[in-house]
Formats: sequence, structure tokens, C-alpha cells
Amino acid sequence: MISARSSAWWRATLALCLGSILVFVNLYAPQPLLPDLRQAYGVSTLAVSLIMSVSTLALAGALLVFGPLSDAIGRGGIMRVTLLLTGLCSLGLAFAPNFETLLALRLVQGFVLGGLPAVAIAWMGDEFDRPALMAAVGLYIGANTLGGIGGRLIGGGIGELGGASAGFLAVGLVTLAGVALFWKLLPPPSQFKPRRFELRGALADLGGHLRHPLLLAAYLLGGVNFLIFINQYSYITFRLAEEPFGLSARWLGMIFLTYLGGTFSSALSGRLTRHLSQPACMTLGILIMMGGTWVTLSDSLAWIIAGLTINAVGFFLAHSMASSWVSRQAQRARGSASALYLVFYYLGASAGSLWLEPFWQRGGWVGVAIGSWLLLSATFVIALWLWRTERSFDRLSLAR
Repeated sequence: MISARSSAWWRATLALCLGSILVFVNLYAPQPLLPDLRQAYGVSTLAVSLIMSVSTLALAGALLVFGPLSDAIGRGGIMRVTLLLTGLCSLGLAFAPNFETLLALRLVQGFVLGGLPAVAIAWMGDEFDRPALMAAVGLYIGANTLGGIGGRLIGGGIGELGGASAGFLAVGLVTLAGVALFWKLLPPPSQFKPRRFELRGALADLGGHLRHPLLLAAYLLGGVNFLIFINQYSYITFRLAEEPFGLSARWLGMIFLTYLGGTFSSALSGRLTRHLSQPACMTLGILIMMGGTWVTLSDSLAWIIAGLTINAVGFFLAHSMASSWVSRQAQRARGSASALYLVFYYLGASAGSLWLEPFWQRGGWVGVAIGSWLLLSATFVIALWLWRTERSFDRLSLAR
């Protein structure tokens, strides 16, 4: 097993973090362009949000394929090939002739984007010992935030200068360069033990994970939290594009620098678990998200940015804890267990506009905040239950 801070650990962690960055650069590059795309194609806020929703929905479906498949054929090849196809899809998006073609290509891209997220943490679970896993997951989740920031900065910045096509072209070229480096850095596995792929067995594994109450709770917590977090960013772009703010696509892309709050909290999450249990950290993260949402109600741009940063700190703290909790609790078929967590995660993202759109139509940003608090209250209860359950298990272990 690879130990924390060893040269092999740094090489593997760097490769997986790079892959994570590339995935989220491609996934989120269109988001700051949504207001402009809405005007260009004459569609509603709900329709233009499909640019994000179809890709996350396809990504969620892909996880059900790549997770179980990786338990049979290995994880490294899946990550390499799907990253390559992701870059090629972005090049195709640069030449999409109409809105319908753009949506179709985003659907395909969403599917191949699922390759790395489906198996990366399972790869760590195979190869790393527990301290190494906890430290690497925090950095990997932090890389998610850097990819999200980078994609939006490229999409917003280059998109404002040369249009959406130029933004997609830049993302595609950056991705292909990154894939070459990822291909070289990722070491061959030494601990992976393949299992013969059987559809019945894969479905049985998925069913077993869904019947495991501790895993199911983490799945629901991650999916609902992400539903709120990522779709708040979509609706805040509509709010900030309008008066009195009137921000352009480039400045809307800069708003996503608030993700750096999540980079910070993810990187520190491993250290935090020395003092608090994982469910306690999830509970804390959700409370932070509730507070950050309250701060965004301000009419001051500076306070809105502060609130989004606070949200990012809370969300990525809870997310890094929930995802590593799944890898820790799964007794078998870690690939499908981790993939199923991300299925809930991205299904939440794709469903978010359906949940928040009525609140937006009736109450604007205040309505979005109310809709957010309703669901965050539910995940807060789930986190408390996990915390209480873990403490009960600890007491039983001590009694024995």
C-alpha cells in the first residue's frame, strides 16, 4: 500500500488532481455564459440551464457504467481514455452550428466526463493506506474546485473576447495537453484485484450499497447539498447580470473564484478529522452553507461574494467528508460504491433548476435562498443522524 507523503503518493495524487481539474474545467466552462446564451438563442432561464443539466445528468448515468466496469477491467485505462474523449468533445463544441447540436454534444461529453470521477477515489482506496487516502481525497476534492474555477474563467474570459466557440476551443486544447501529462504521471496499480464482470453481480452490488443505511445517507447528503450549491451559482449569474450589478460574462466568470474557499476547506479536511469525526465535519459544513446563503441576500456585491465563498467552504468540507466516508464504509465493490455516491451527486445537480426555478420565478434571489434552506435543513438532519450513529458504534466497540 502507498503511504502518505511518499514519492509514489505525490505522483499518484498529482495525476488524479490534474485529471479532476480537467474534468471540471470541461464541465463548467459554459456556466458564466448562460445569460449571453439565453439572449443569443432566445430561450428561457430554464431552457438555457439545460446546457449544464444535460451534461451532469449524462455524467450521473455514466457513473453506473464506469464504476462497476472498473471493478472488472481496472481503473487507469478508463480514466485515460475518457479524458481524451472529453477534450475531443470540447473541440467539437467549438463548431456546434445551433443550440440543439450544442445540447447533444454536451450530452455526449457529460457521459465521457464520468470516467474519472467514477473511479478516482476507488483507485485511491485500492492503492493507498487509510492516512494516505484521507489526505489524498481532500486534495482531490480541492482540485475539483480549481477545475471549476478554471473552466469558468476560461469560459467567461475567452468567451467575452471571442465568443463561446473560442472558449470551447481553448478548453479542448488545454484538456488534450493535460491528458498527455496525466497519461505519463499515473502509476500502474499494484493492489487492484479484478473481479469478473457480471451484470447480475454488478446490480447486486449496487442494490447492496443502496440498502446500506450509512452509505445511503451519505448519498442523499451529497446529492442534495450539490443540488443547492451548484445551482445557486447558475441563478446568481442571472441576478448579477441584471441591474443594479450588470456584470458581463468575464466578470461573471470571476465570481467563481469564490470556489477557492472550497479549495482551502478541502485541503484542510484531512487535518480536521484529527479532531472531529467525519459526520461532525459534514454537520459543520452544512451549517456554514446555511450561513453563507444568508449573507448572499445582501445588496452589496462584496457581501454576495463573501457569502458565495462561505458557501464553498461549507459545501466542499461536507462533500470531501461524505465521499471519503463512502470509500471507508463500503466493504466490497468500492468502485460501484463511489460511483453511486456521484450518481446521487450529479443527479442532484441536474435536478436543481427544477427545484429552484419556481422559487426564482416567485421570489427572485430571496426565493432561491428559501428553497436552499429547506433542503439544507434535510441534509443537516441526515448529518446529525450519521454523527449519532457513529458515536453509538464507537461506544459499542469500546464496550467490547
